[in-house]
This record gives sequence, C-alpha cells and structure tokens, in this order.
Amino acid sequence: MHAFLVSVVAVALAEIGDKTQLLSFVLAARLRSPWAIVLGILVATLANHAVAATVGVWIAGLLGPLAMRWIIGGAFLAFGVWALVPDTLESEPRLHAAGAFVTTLVAFFLVEMGDKTQLATIALAARYQTLMAVVVGTTLGMLVANVPAVLLGEALAERLPLRALRWGAAALFLALGAATLAGLGA
Repeated sequence: MHAFLVSVVAVALAEIGDKTQLLSFVLAARLRSPWAIVLGILVATLANHAVAATVGVWIAGLLGPLAMRWIIGGAFLAFGVWALVPDTLESEPRLHAAGAFVTTLVAFFLVEMGDKTQLATIALAARYQTLMAVVVGTTLGMLVANVPAVLLGEALAERLPLRALRWGAAALFLALGAATLAGLGA
C-alpha cells in the first residue's frame, strides 16, 4: 500500500505543469471530446508505465541493493531538481483523422517517453519492487493531474498555484531521495 500511495502522490505532484499536462490542455481545447481524451490518457499511461515499471523491477534485479540505493536515491534527488523547471511543449500536437481517442493515445504515449514521470515510475518500481502497485499508483497520479486539465481546461490552469505545486513535487522527490540514501547503512 505504501508503494501505491507514494506513487500516486509523487506522480500527481510531478505532473502539475508537466508537458503531458500541457498536452492535456491542448488536446481538450482542440479535440473537444473530453471522455475520449481521458480514456486515451488512461490507456497510454497504463502501457507506458507498465513498460517503465517492468524496466525498473528488472534493473533492480540486476544490481545489488547497495548500488540500487545509490542510483535510486540519486535519481529521486535529480527528479526533485527537475520538478522545479517548468515544462513546455515543443510544438502543437498533430491531429489526425483517427479521432480524439487514438490521437490522445499516440500523442500521450510518445510525449511521456523520457519524461520525468516515466523515469520516476522506473525509479519507484526499482525502489519498491511492486510492479502492480507502482503502475496503478502512477497511472492514478497521472489521472489525478490530467483529468481536471481535460475537463476544466484553461480555467483550472489559471487558478493552480503552479510554482507552489512544483516546489511540493520537488520536496517530495528530495525527501524520497534522502530517505533512500539514508537507508545505505541498513
């Protein structure tokens, strides 16, 4: 349960202002099919984070516990710093005739590749070695951050204290990094 809760909170906070959340705003404004967009986000995130968590558990199995603590602790500290940097979309997503669901599925899956929430999923899975709890938790965290973005759009973006939320995400990742590194002697 701990891995699930940490995964939900870490990814929900990290996702605020992230490029995939920005993509959610853009897709909602341009496609105007909120439930198809939400379903596309769900399926894309489940697929992306299932792969990421599998990689995390696999890497943890390859390396010894001491090496994993250093790598995971350092990764969480890096995510803490990264969370302070606001994201931008490099370009507007291309809209295809495939419809809102497929467009969202493809765009969201691709934009999430190498994103901090995907890398955090790898680190969380390596840290907790509970594939299902991490995948479900990180996916729920993505939905907590992105469903309101799709449904409420720009009105929500203007009211969110993005700077405070970025600092909250940074603090959580830094705490996870410190806690992981503090366990070095255990």
